Amino acid sequence: MKKAFSLSLLSLALIGSASAAKIQVWTTFEGPELAWLKGQAADFKKKTGNDVDIVSVTFGTVQDKFIQGAPRGQAADLLATQPHDRLGTFAAAGVLEPMDKYVTNRTDINKVGLDAMTYRGKLFGLPMFAESVALIYNKDLVKTAPTTWDQLIKTAQANTGNGKFGFLTELDNAYINYGIINAYGGYVFKNNGGTLNTKDVGVGNAGSAKAMQLLNDLRYKYNLVPEGVTGDAINGAFLDGKLAMRIGGPWNMGDIKKAGINYGIAPLPTPPGATGKWSPFVGVQGVMMNAYSKQKAVAAAFAKSLVQADAQVAFNKAGGRIPISKAAVVKLKSDPVVAGFNKTISMGTAMPNIPEMGAVWGPWTAAVQQSTAKPNPDIQKILDSTVKEINSNIK
Repeated sequence: MKKAFSLSLLSLALIGSASAAKIQVWTTFEGPELAWLKGQAADFKKKTGNDVDIVSVTFGTVQDKFIQGAPRGQAADLLATQPHDRLGTFAAAGVLEPMDKYVTNRTDINKVGLDAMTYRGKLFGLPMFAESVALIYNKDLVKTAPTTWDQLIKTAQANTGNGKFGFLTELDNAYINYGIINAYGGYVFKNNGGTLNTKDVGVGNAGSAKAMQLLNDLRYKYNLVPEGVTGDAINGAFLDGKLAMRIGGPWNMGDIKKAGINYGIAPLPTPPGATGKWSPFVGVQGVMMNAYSKQKAVAAAFAKSLVQADAQVAFNKAGGRIPISKAAVVKLKSDPVVAGFNKTISMGTAMPNIPEMGAVWGPWTAAVQQSTAKPNPDIQKILDSTVKEINSNIK
């Protein structure tokens, strides 16, 4: 039987029919997004009679504060929101309540959101919004996005020269370029039916090596990405109208809109000879519940109200986040940012949410940097050393 998140006015009324309760929510939201959350709390009180205390906590401190405080009764009932790559650490510490039993319906939620919020077979958060990278292009320079790799290269080369660039990406960034790695069959940990096998590290397999070679070719074969190009340099070139195509995310769109760039958003074409389609990393944020909460029914009702389609549309209007709710995406279909990134998010792969990922980023990033720093590197040797280091870190 299919399930989807839904919460009727009747169920809200039933929640409020008992004696009024008070819950606390810790949030890292600021500005209009914080105002949205407070508005949701006020609406919830009107419908149910239950109070929601919104408390601002800094992003850098909330994880430790929650893990240490929850068992002592010194943490909020809900976290709204936290990124899913922290979920494994929270869950392993025993401070998160599985949300499966509070869910009545799942059909409205993008599958990648459910994947991201699932740890060891249990749903530990209600996904609310997501992000991934995409091909962002200047329509005044490139009328339509290339749909094949050959088109990408030819279009990029035609727009390169005389202080202008056809295509740029942060070649040394494993996160940004994961879609290419994944397309060739590379991975971080092997996914066996939703369980990540930390004994099977795929950043050094044959597919990952092919991906590193392609990234190297973008610099030294096709001469598209100069040495030393940084994220800031890419941003500046695109905003100045000197860059035709780039890899970027929703976080770049505010400045692009302010600059008046006539932009388009599309998936990166399938890399040459790849066994799969380009599938970027997806980051998801969701609402998580304190396993020690004494008001779980009320907390769950408020959490579910936050991920409803209308609430997510309002949240998008407040801060531009890309909703996980399929119905919200439909309501926002005229927004090119939502439409564009929803497509790449739906094509994407949730970043690993297990604590062992902390052992990966450092060595993996160094490997990508070494693989793109000079022509003809010994890529397999670099990756073999990286896997060895990652396995040693995990042990």
